[in-house]
Amino acid sequence: MRFDTKIAIVVRSDLATWQRLNVTAFMASSVAGGVPETMGLPYADASGTAYLPMFRQPVLVYEGADAAALRAVRERAAGRGMEVAVYIEEMFKTGNDDDNRAAVAGVETDALDLVGVAVYGPRNAVDKVMKGLPLHP
Repeated sequence: MRFDTKIAIVVRSDLATWQRLNVTAFMASSVAGGVPETMGLPYADASGTAYLPMFRQPVLVYEGADAAALRAVRERAAGRGMEVAVYIEEMFKTGNDDDNRAAVAGVETDALDLVGVAVYGPRNAVDKVMKGLPLHP
């Protein structure tokens, strides 16, 4: 199936493995929470055990060499009016959502120390925003 929209996440390449996974999970949750139409229906196995729904479409995870690459993604996506989420370095030092929001709120857009960016929008527009970035290995 070919979707008209795309979910893409870019993670900075110099992060530890646990940080890459953590950032990817948080970025995916931002799309799920912020764009409800991306979610599919709940699952159930043959025994009738229920499971949570997942995205109805694939999520592509890219690798960005540094914060500048992630800033470029954020700027291109925002310039196209796309849905964007950010994860900044400071959020590794917090332990809750309130402190995470405060960390982002305390920094001007151009000074965000980005380690992750999620983008949702029309497939072709997302492709243009992610152009030149390799898929995460």
